[in-house]
Amino acid sequence: MCDGGRVVGMCEQERVSRTRRESLPAGRLPAQTVATILRNEPYTSPDIATCAVAEHAITLPPGLPLEYVDHHRGHAATAFYTSPFAEATILVCDGSGDPELTVWLGDERGIRRADFDWRGPGFATIYSRVSEAMGFGRDGEAKVEALARIGAVDVDSSIPAVRYHGESLDVPSDFQTAIDDAAQSDGRAALAAHVQRQLGGVLLDVVTSIQRQVGGSNLCLGGGLFYNSFFNTSLAQSNSFANTFVPPNPGNAGVAIGAALVATPGAVRRDASVTSPFLGPGFTPEEVKATLDNCKLSYDYLSNGRLIDQTIGALSKGKLIGWFHDRMEWGVRALGNRSILASPVSPYVLENLNRFLKHREPHRTYSVAVCAEDRSKYFCGPARSPLMEYEYEVLDRALFRHLLPEHATRLRVQTVDASTGPFYDLLRAFGDLTGVPVLVNTSFNGFNEPIVCDPRDAVRVFYGTGLDMAVLGNLVIKK
Repeated sequence: MCDGGRVVGMCEQERVSRTRRESLPAGRLPAQTVATILRNEPYTSPDIATCAVAEHAITLPPGLPLEYVDHHRGHAATAFYTSPFAEATILVCDGSGDPELTVWLGDERGIRRADFDWRGPGFATIYSRVSEAMGFGRDGEAKVEALARIGAVDVDSSIPAVRYHGESLDVPSDFQTAIDDAAQSDGRAALAAHVQRQLGGVLLDVVTSIQRQVGGSNLCLGGGLFYNSFFNTSLAQSNSFANTFVPPNPGNAGVAIGAALVATPGAVRRDASVTSPFLGPGFTPEEVKATLDNCKLSYDYLSNGRLIDQTIGALSKGKLIGWFHDRMEWGVRALGNRSILASPVSPYVLENLNRFLKHREPHRTYSVAVCAEDRSKYFCGPARSPLMEYEYEVLDRALFRHLLPEHATRLRVQTVDASTGPFYDLLRAFGDLTGVPVLVNTSFNGFNEPIVCDPRDAVRVFYGTGLDMAVLGNLVIKK
């Protein structure tokens, strides 16, 4: 939701309804979600002047002012306007739209299409085909990426290569069939790693071509393909562009911000309201307390210092902590406001997370947060990753051996600086206590459901999972 070029708030429908990937109701405004967004601002529903959508399948009530924004333009706007850049070249790779790959330019005049032609399927569609051929379905790309992290670095493969030819990708006719055949045998992780690396190399060829034809120093990435931290990291470290940016949610949910900004009269206000990853609903201490009281729960109120001490003490003993603070993230990954935290050096951390908490395959790895100034001591990769958008080589595998499944050497990393507030303080204190200023940071949610939105969601997930303690602002509940 935007007002005068300023982003007021952002919240996905699924986080309010608690139904994962729930679509918007046909012909109706999602009133509960709108109310959730408005709760932190001095607006009401009648103040809504225009609704902007970047999906033509969405229908709203008759008579409601409505503006349709081109889907890729919405992605480009989200990527550019939430970036720190005054000018940028923008690459959108998404399974929707014709063409599926577009290039844009962004500067003080706004965003506009660049002269870069594309025909046929893009990388997002091809990666979906890989997921399907490996038995994960068309929307199982995250499972392919996770499997690739534990795949062999070098492996012979009979998979025919996808190649880039100027304005399109040459996809061999037997590409999917070959992957399907190879997936039937052992070594699926090596297969995933091989195909992902091969596609990443072709993507880099395309970005090199974009730099040659369009130019620019800064690259913004938009579209569902860039959920993939391997691709993001490859492009960021390629030196094709001096700087690379991926928004908190580069996919179809995040496009809502770009669509709203495109439809907003006047210039976009490039301030913290646009660039913040914390645009979701927030709850006052009184509201949190009222929820706990209504649930008839016992809790402790702790000052900030005692709160940090008690939390790091529990983490150092291998406890799993639910951390609920301030406004919710609008991205796909927890960044410290709706997080489940754990010690990365606890002997049973991976088993506890995969088997008892998230109910995932045993090979699945988890992201970590590290104090920004300590990143280079533990991880090799891009200088900054505040939105957990990149993955890194672990420098001391023995230190994180309990968090890494066999053959895995890379993790998605969030770099956290002092401006983050309590979450940084927690990391710093945990480092002072244990010598490792790193915490496992995964999303605060139950099995197969969205990230928690309000305090009641947090309480329900706390009692329905293997969490040992939940910190909601300055209030602490334990089992």
